[in-house]
Amino acid sequence: MPEEILINFTPQETRVAVMHQGVAQELHIERTASLGIVGNIYLGKVVRILPGMQSAFIDVGLERTAFLHVADIWLPRHSEKNGEKGDGEGGMRPIERILTEGQSLVVQVIKDPIGTKGARLSTQISIAGRMLVYLPQEKHIGVSQRIEDEQEREQLRERLTRLVPEDEKGGFIVRTMAENASDEELANDIEYLRKTWRGIKENSLRVAPPHLLYQELSLSQRVLRDFVNPETSRIVIDSRENFQKLKEFAALYTPKVLELLDHYTGERPLFDLHGVEDEIQKALARRVDLKSGGYLIIDQTEAMTTIDVNTGGFVGVRNFDDTIFKTNLEAAQTIARQLRLRNLGGIIIVDFIDMENPEHRDAVLAEFNKALARDHTKMTVNGFTALGLVEMTRKRTRESLAHVLCETCPTCGGRGEVKTARTVCYEILRELLREARQFNAREYRILAAPSVIDLYLDEESQSLAMLSDFIGKAISLQAEASYNQEQYDIVLM
Repeated sequence: MPEEILINFTPQETRVAVMHQGVAQELHIERTASLGIVGNIYLGKVVRILPGMQSAFIDVGLERTAFLHVADIWLPRHSEKNGEKGDGEGGMRPIERILTEGQSLVVQVIKDPIGTKGARLSTQISIAGRMLVYLPQEKHIGVSQRIEDEQEREQLRERLTRLVPEDEKGGFIVRTMAENASDEELANDIEYLRKTWRGIKENSLRVAPPHLLYQELSLSQRVLRDFVNPETSRIVIDSRENFQKLKEFAALYTPKVLELLDHYTGERPLFDLHGVEDEIQKALARRVDLKSGGYLIIDQTEAMTTIDVNTGGFVGVRNFDDTIFKTNLEAAQTIARQLRLRNLGGIIIVDFIDMENPEHRDAVLAEFNKALARDHTKMTVNGFTALGLVEMTRKRTRESLAHVLCETCPTCGGRGEVKTARTVCYEILRELLREARQFNAREYRILAAPSVIDLYLDEESQSLAMLSDFIGKAISLQAEASYNQEQYDIVLM
């Protein structure tokens, strides 16, 4: 099925929607104020080593120190140090025998900072080009797993082996874009990547850490390099200036994409025209309605994401088992799309409606796996557990859509609930009693939300009068419209 990519530009942010059959399947947002840093290469400084966690904190000049695990430390194969052999990664040797505090280190970001966690780093460098990915430390020729034909894989490997210069110490991975590439295009990519790496190495010797050595392409440029596939029919851009810039970029690096570029000049906003703005709002909601009348409840927490499937108002035409089965089949497709749309990662638990029929369970799981096959993000899906849950993981490489566009509610602190006015009312009474025992004030004034003050004036007026008699002091009330329901102050007069 043809696929369209929509790119919406404003000075503050770039938004990309991948459309399939007229429906948004993926959303990517990059803001000028908080650019993603995956792929960036830095000269960092080791500030702390944690032997217990086999990890180190590296200062690369970001707001928070970045995190490097021993498994992400690359060592030359067959190199010997302290009598032990390296094997391409640092996992064979304790991190305290590989790194020292204060040491300078060339590192690459493999995960953006997420929540309270700093960026995740690796010392194994990879630089993506138009046709190839360059691995300057590893002499190896590989082919993308998305190229499945074994004969084609072998032909590409042989072609690239012939083109790589004899003095090359690094390796390459062939990308899917290279399937129909000419030898000249491959050779140009090899030279571009080698030149880029030479510049990075030379720069790392001239500067002091922390320092940015190489910056990944912008989101719109990555669209041309990474998002385009044989199904892509066109790339629609709503900015004349950026359309020209992307045409120039495509002419240099992705000439086959050039003919797909289309400048949108309509009066109606591009994302409005294709219903993407509505999809963004729906992707931030907790509830997702299914066409059948059922619905999903998606809860994203720090530890995991849970998805609950409900029949809602859907009543089948035959029997209850059939209703459940059809709802679960529709939910399987919708969940797969929501994972991509919301960019949900980490541990995900799906609670499909309980099915007694084993064949129904197998069919739903097969449909779920089929729907997830469109997702390019690495994931693992386990079968139904004894409790009827489906456990899965989806690699988390960037913030979810909700974390990009939203922040924790200052009133409830992320609980999704606030204390009732009556609960706050009683809290204030207890706090008043504590204050009266510590301070000998002439009068106490309660400043609180109007809903709380209204209770004191009506249903809880007797409680307030009893406390006033007990402490022997006057208590006055003041409604503050700007206070949220949980907020209050007690002023000593």
